[in-house]
Amino acid sequence: MRLGLLVLILLVSPVIHATVYKWVDQDGKIHFSDQPVKNAEVVEFNKNTENQVKLSPPQNQSERNLSPTADKINYSMRVVSPTEEETIRSNEGDIAIALQIEPELAPSHLLVLFMDGKQQSEAQQSGSFQVSNVDRGEHTFVIKALAQDGKLLASTPPRKIFLHRTIQNRAR
Repeated sequence: MRLGLLVLILLVSPVIHATVYKWVDQDGKIHFSDQPVKNAEVVEFNKNTENQVKLSPPQNQSERNLSPTADKINYSMRVVSPTEEETIRSNEGDIAIALQIEPELAPSHLLVLFMDGKQQSEAQQSGSFQVSNVDRGEHTFVIKALAQDGKLLASTPPRKIFLHRTIQNRAR
């Protein structure tokens, strides 16, 4: 197996331009080297067996970060529920957030919910979010549409809400 791998590497590598020598030792094993040895013969490579590697031209960093669909889709997003400065009463600290997005989210794009600047959800395709065990008080929510590589495609305006909860610090 090692011999096959060695031969494959020697045949495939486009950077090897040195002469390759082949010889058989007294145990009958075949060896390859770039150094001539007694009773070694030069290995000739045919042009039709050489591999040619074709590389695509290098892209600049800005082209690498743009996916074809990310450039073409301009999302319009807004939080439809809860309304701006709405007071939600929940002793469990549960808040449901609904998003309206146009056009429909592309399969390769994801939505993420942020509360008070911190990510609150895993990336998902659905525009419905549920946050639990939120402390009472004022909170700001933002939903971001992201490409697979993390590039920001769109974002909702911040939505301020108030949570009324009889227990402030419940065990998490």
